[in-house]
Amino acid sequence: MSAREELRIMTHVARMYYSEGVRQPEIAALLDLSQAKVSRLLKKAQQQGIVRITVHAAPGTYPALEQRLQETYGFKLALVVDTDPDDEKSLMADLGAAAAYYLQTTLRSGDVIGISPWSASLLATVEAMEPVAGLKDVTIVQAVGGVGDPAAAAHASRLAGQLAQLVGGQAVYLPAPGLAGSAESARVLREDPFVAAALTHLDRITVGLVGIGEVTPSSTLARSGNAYPAEELASLEKLGAVGDVCLHFFDAEGRAVPSELDERVVGISAQQLRAVRRTVAVAGGQRKHEAIRGAVRGGLVHTLVTDRATAEALLG
Repeated sequence: MSAREELRIMTHVARMYYSEGVRQPEIAALLDLSQAKVSRLLKKAQQQGIVRITVHAAPGTYPALEQRLQETYGFKLALVVDTDPDDEKSLMADLGAAAAYYLQTTLRSGDVIGISPWSASLLATVEAMEPVAGLKDVTIVQAVGGVGDPAAAAHASRLAGQLAQLVGGQAVYLPAPGLAGSAESARVLREDPFVAAALTHLDRITVGLVGIGEVTPSSTLARSGNAYPAEELASLEKLGAVGDVCLHFFDAEGRAVPSELDERVVGISAQQLRAVRRTVAVAGGQRKHEAIRGAVRGGLVHTLVTDRATAEALLG
C-alpha cells in the first residue's frame, strides 16, 4: 500500500470511527481489514495529527485548576467544587456531595478509616453517601474522642456509626473526650481499657477523613466542649498557629506548633496523623483560607476537596 493510499484509508477509517460512531469490528468487516489493522490506523491517525482529541470540561468542573493544585502541592488528587463559598449551608452540602462520591469509588476492602468526629463538612459527606456494596473487613475509627456535651456527642458517634453502616463495616468508638482537662487526666483516660483498645486502631489507619479548623473553633466543636479555652487559643496564635487538624495545631507553613496542650488530646497523635498514607480533607470557605493553606503546605493532606474560590486562593 502506497503512502498516499494508506493516508486515504486512514482518513476514511478515522472519519467512520470518530465522526460516524462506527465500532472497530464493523469498520474491519466493511472495509475488509483486520481489527488489528483498524486499531493501528486509528493510532497512526492520532500520531500524524489527522485526528486530534480534545476533552472539554463539563460545566461546573475545573480540571485545569485541579491539575495545578496537584502539581503545586503534590496532592494525589484535588477536587474543586462549583459552589457559593459565602453560603455555609450550600458550601457544606456541595463539598460533602463531591467527597461522598470520591469515597464511594475509592474505598477498598480492608481499609481502616479514621474519621475526625467534630467536622461539619465530614457530617455532610457521610449524609451524602450512598451504601457501598462489596466491601469486606472495613473498620471506621473515631480519630479523636467523641465524648462531650450530650447533643454534640451524638454528632460524633453518628459520623462513625453511619459511615460504618454505609460501607458494611465495623465502628470503633473512642469513649473519651477529645480534649481532657489536663495532661494527667488525658493519661488516665488513655489507660482506661476501653479507650486503650480503641487507641490501638489508630496506627492501622489507611484512610484519614479530616476537616481543617481555624484557631477559632467551629460552632460544632465549641458546642461539644472539646475546644481549647479562649486564653489558650490566644497563646497558640502568639506561637504562630493558623489552624488545626484533629486538635493538633500548625503554623502558616504547616509546621507543628509545639505546646503542652497536645498532651491533653485523647486521640490520634500528630505523628500518627502524618503517617497515614491517604488523608482526605474536606474544607472550604474564605474564613478557612489561611488554615487550609497551612495544612496543604505542610503535607498534612493528600487529597483535598474544596471550593473554587479557595483553590484559586491557594494558587494566588
